[in-house]
Amino acid sequence: MLQHFKFKPMFENRQLPGWNISFFYRNERITGEYHPDGSIVWLSKTPEDEETVKEMIHELMLFHVYD
Repeated sequence: MLQHFKFKPMFENRQLPGWNISFFYRNERITGEYHPDGSIVWLSKTPEDEETVKEMIHELMLFHVYD
């Protein structure tokens, strides 16, 4: 489970897509960039079970950003 999930636009012009994301997963702080096509560029260590984490992030972003 992801804890303390946060996201904010990458650019001041909020019409340009892209978000900086951060969260805790298994007691490790993870950061990355979430792009409009759903791709994620990890800025920190890649999570162990990356595919599971990506699915959770996509679900959260759909709920919060694209709602």
